[in-house]
Amino acid sequence: MAKRWIEKVTGPFEDKRRYRQYKARVQQLPPSYRTTVEALDRYLMYRGAITNADVLLEMAEDLADLFEQNAAAGVPVRGIVGDDPVEFAETFLANYSDGQWIDGERRRLIAAIERVEQEEESR
Repeated sequence: MAKRWIEKVTGPFEDKRRYRQYKARVQQLPPSYRTTVEALDRYLMYRGAITNADVLLEMAEDLADLFEQNAAAGVPVRGIVGDDPVEFAETFLANYSDGQWIDGERRRLIAAIERVEQEEESR
C-alpha cells in the first residue's frame, strides 16, 4: 500500500530505474559521444515538452542505442548528427511527438473544427 502511495506522489519506481539505467549507459560512452548525447538530451527535454513518461524514456533509450551502436562502429559524431545538429534533434524528436503536451491541444483543435463542420453541414 505504501509503495502505491509513494508512486502516486513521485511516479513509478520502474520509470526511475529505467532513467537511471539510461544515464549510466550515457556515462559509459566515449567522451565525445557522451558530451553529444548530454547536449541532445538537454535540447530534447526543453524543446520536446514530452509529458508521457513512457515516450520520454523510450526516446532516451533510443538515443542511447543510436550512440552506443555508432560508437561501437567508430562513426564520428558528425556522421551521426550531420552538419546541422538542431535539424538532427528536431527530426529525432519528431518520432516521439505523441508524448508532447501539445498533442492534446492538436486533438482539441481538430475536434472543434470537426464539430463546426458538422454544424455547418446540418444547417
